[in-house]
Amino acid sequence: MTSYKKTLRGIAVFGALVAATAAHADLKVGIDLSSTGPAAVIGITSKNAMLMWPDTIAGQKADYIILDDGSDPGAAVRNIHKLINEDHVDVIVGPNITPAAIAALDPVAESQTPMITLVGSASVVEPQEGKRVWAFKMAQTDSAMADVMTRYMSNHNVKTVGFIGFADGYGESWLNEFSKFAALRHIQLVATERFNRTDASVTGQVLKVMAARPDAILIAGAGTPTVLPQRTLIERGFKGAIYQTHGIATPEFIKLGGKDVEGTLFPTQPVVVARTLPADHPAKKAALAFVNAYEAKYGPGSVTQFAGDAAGVYPRLQDAVTRALKTAQPGTQAFRVALRDELEHAHELVVPNGVVNSSAKDHVGLDQRASVMGIIKDGKFVYLSQ
Repeated sequence: MTSYKKTLRGIAVFGALVAATAAHADLKVGIDLSSTGPAAVIGITSKNAMLMWPDTIAGQKADYIILDDGSDPGAAVRNIHKLINEDHVDVIVGPNITPAAIAALDPVAESQTPMITLVGSASVVEPQEGKRVWAFKMAQTDSAMADVMTRYMSNHNVKTVGFIGFADGYGESWLNEFSKFAALRHIQLVATERFNRTDASVTGQVLKVMAARPDAILIAGAGTPTVLPQRTLIERGFKGAIYQTHGIATPEFIKLGGKDVEGTLFPTQPVVVARTLPADHPAKKAALAFVNAYEAKYGPGSVTQFAGDAAGVYPRLQDAVTRALKTAQPGTQAFRVALRDELEHAHELVVPNGVVNSSAKDHVGLDQRASVMGIIKDGKFVYLSQ
């Protein structure tokens, strides 16, 4: 009998040790970013924000594994296979370019690993079916940005618009979304041209668009390549309003563009214009706190929308992991499935770039509180309107 009791005590102690170990299992976060290559201006600031994340998530020690895809979708997929199959991560964060994020859908769905992307295009999460049920997105959608932009255009008597966009998924998404909201607000798209991120000249496209005599021109691209068509428009004497997308909001854009980008109108998220947001904006406190912390570490004027999106991943994980731990422990398929499920249940979660209310049908969860209009004034991104 004594021996039996000792055995029971031994089993109980062993069970307690296993439970304690499981309760403190490391949470592995696999991160794929474009820290080099054409999209590096996006990836670097995202990485900077991630380097500020705490060492724990929901009480679990967090192991962050960051890989660079060189702005190459093929390399991104190889990175994600490594993170899933060799590092056995619980969640993927990134990629931060749309072609890479779409290419990553296959491995994350096959392994049942949730992925929180940092791209703008909604094509990664819409429609919410099939492999896309494993993908989530931090950045506001192109649709919501086109909505706030065309509303501003309509309110300022813009009747005709010329379009010059990237010849890729980003440009295509913006053309589709802008066209939809422009038609809704009786704004006519009078010319459509495309250009590549690496083009050395866009004179031909600019002259064709200007020949249509639009009230305004929309340049649909991201990062510093979008300076070229704007500079060419200025050099060729275009006097109308120039709009850009939320993809321009980096210090490098202003630095490279100089006087040629003064007065640029663009939709954006709260972090970019945090200091000039109205006092009652629901994300102002979180946005300003992040901006102050980021610029204290990386220098004045260094913050970007992309850094804000990356910063928002942490509270998203903190929120979802807290609930997922009630079902399973990190390192298991059950935990990955539970985490995916809980990422769908954020409710009024304030992140630096907005307020998240996610669901099974909405893997972004941002409403118009995450979309504002901005203007470049005196070399700074400034709040213009909701």
